[in-house]
Amino acid sequence: MKIDIGCGSNKHEGFWGIDRRALAGVDMVCDLNNPIPLPDDSVEYVLASRSLPYVNDLFGIMTEIYRLCTHKAVVCILAPYAHSFVHMSNPILKQKFDEFTPRYLTSSFFQPSQGARCPELLYDLDSPPPFDFRLLRMELFYQTPFVPPLYELEELEVLKTLQANIVQEIMYHLVVVKKRITSGELELMSRRSYPEPSHVAALRKYEVT
Repeated sequence: MKIDIGCGSNKHEGFWGIDRRALAGVDMVCDLNNPIPLPDDSVEYVLASRSLPYVNDLFGIMTEIYRLCTHKAVVCILAPYAHSFVHMSNPILKQKFDEFTPRYLTSSFFQPSQGARCPELLYDLDSPPPFDFRLLRMELFYQTPFVPPLYELEELEVLKTLQANIVQEIMYHLVVVKKRITSGELELMSRRSYPEPSHVAALRKYEVT
């Protein structure tokens, strides 16, 4: 089963749509602040496009997604980037997402060899999270006028640590780990193609070669 949580009226083709409103194409009406009425280990792919920033408890919904997912299910999250004034000032956005976020979603972090790098945490977590999502891929979508090739990616890495409003949105592909998995398996999975939100085509204004 593949689910699109917070799909609105733009459910991804071939996915089961979940939203808090009974819009066209929505298959299940459910507030993401409540448990999702689906069985354990029943989902192999999750799309969460611009929906998770609005939940009251990020660890709560990630725990619920983890419960629903099978081992090695993939979770794709697209979210507004935390360090942008337009997102910082939006009182409706309750959760923040940036390059550090994947570090808080596992106690056994995996850094893929390709894609944007995830910085080290300055402080360890007090206790491990109640789930295990390993990073497969992370992509940043830059604000105009910072879209490459005007700036090299190395320059943008420096710029975004020094000032806000460089990045517009961020996307992660994460894998659910419930059993033993090797770094080789994770690396292989990180190089595969996966479904993405429809909005990404407009955001991806360049290709890294």
